[in-house]
Amino acid sequence: MSALILSITPCFSAEKAFGPFSVIDTNPDIIILNGEIDVGSALNFRRALQAAPSAKLVTLNSPGGTVQMALLIADDIHAKGLSTYIAKGSECHSACAFLFLAGIERQSDGALGVHQISSGSNDLVSAQLSISDIIDVLNRFHTPIEVMTTMFKTPPSEMHVFTREEIDQYKINRKRGDPEPADAQPITSSGPSTTLITGTPTPAQSANPEGQGPAANEQALVKPSAIEDFMRRPTRMALFAGLDLFGDDLTSKRTADAAECAQSCLSMNGECKAFTFNVNPKITRGPNCYLKSSEGRADGNSVAISGKFLSSAEADPQAFTIGTIDPTAALFKDVDLPGGDLTSRPSQIGRTAQQCRLACIDEARCVAFTYIKRKKECWLKGAVGSPRYQQGLVTGVKKVQSFSAAKIVNLQ
Repeated sequence: MSALILSITPCFSAEKAFGPFSVIDTNPDIIILNGEIDVGSALNFRRALQAAPSAKLVTLNSPGGTVQMALLIADDIHAKGLSTYIAKGSECHSACAFLFLAGIERQSDGALGVHQISSGSNDLVSAQLSISDIIDVLNRFHTPIEVMTTMFKTPPSEMHVFTREEIDQYKINRKRGDPEPADAQPITSSGPSTTLITGTPTPAQSANPEGQGPAANEQALVKPSAIEDFMRRPTRMALFAGLDLFGDDLTSKRTADAAECAQSCLSMNGECKAFTFNVNPKITRGPNCYLKSSEGRADGNSVAISGKFLSSAEADPQAFTIGTIDPTAALFKDVDLPGGDLTSRPSQIGRTAQQCRLACIDEARCVAFTYIKRKKECWLKGAVGSPRYQQGLVTGVKKVQSFSAAKIVNLQ
């Protein structure tokens, strides 16, 4: 099954790269920074902006780089009114911090690190001019004074990575509409954009050629956060072999393979959260792809490949162990297991063979079941006796099985 799993990971999207920046055609409102900021990065960022004219968010993962280039990029981010985000497991250190702090909305779930600038020359005038540029830019971004103080106190050979407590205390994260620091003054961006004071309509925002009232501005302020929208989107797909995500079906269809099934789920604009594909070659008609509103109930099934989509806010799934009665490999027709009944009466839950199977899985003491078709009786067993032939019965035997993701596919 693992070889099959590896074969169903197609390329879901095309990526355009501009130096350390990239844009993915399936997420045209996001620009991704992944790498060092070098002397060509400011121009490459503008190329990325041209490729993604509707960009709302810049995701950051960078060790830093050239200060002047970072300041130019930060100025563009600020002028365009873009949001910035550091995902879990990502870092935004040194010069990258200027980009993060430029965001009209910003959130750090990863590592935000700052320190003093470093220079190979002893030109004091040049260093002072650079510091002046940094202070000017950070002031325009309404950067908390604690962040600037920490930056200028930390030697260039060290890195201060802000703790979660500091991020909260210094109000480093910012949402649209949050009040500015008490000592912040309204400052107009030097770029072509309007004044970037969150929660305060600018002249351009207030202009209302169609005569709409204040409700239009209020509606603009409560638009979904670009960061929150991004965090809800699937960024990875976890694939499992021999696992059925039982129930919670949105729809079912027939697809050529598991890759097409996964693509069908992904194309539902976030409504589909998971899928299960039946790989049994004997199933030649009817649906074999089941698209789900949630990951549903985990159930063992040797002919199933399942996948669930994970957002940037979700961790990779951990291995787990469950009791299973595989409907393909662990059910036996016309077989009875005499004795070993948990109770003197049949279970009231299992009115069908499927319900009886699930009732045994859910009962910790149950190790097997026998279902009598004619009577629609479900007998849960605490012990497995000697099997014998008995027409019209279905018997299943439980086993403990461990599952872990066979592969994590990066959708970006």
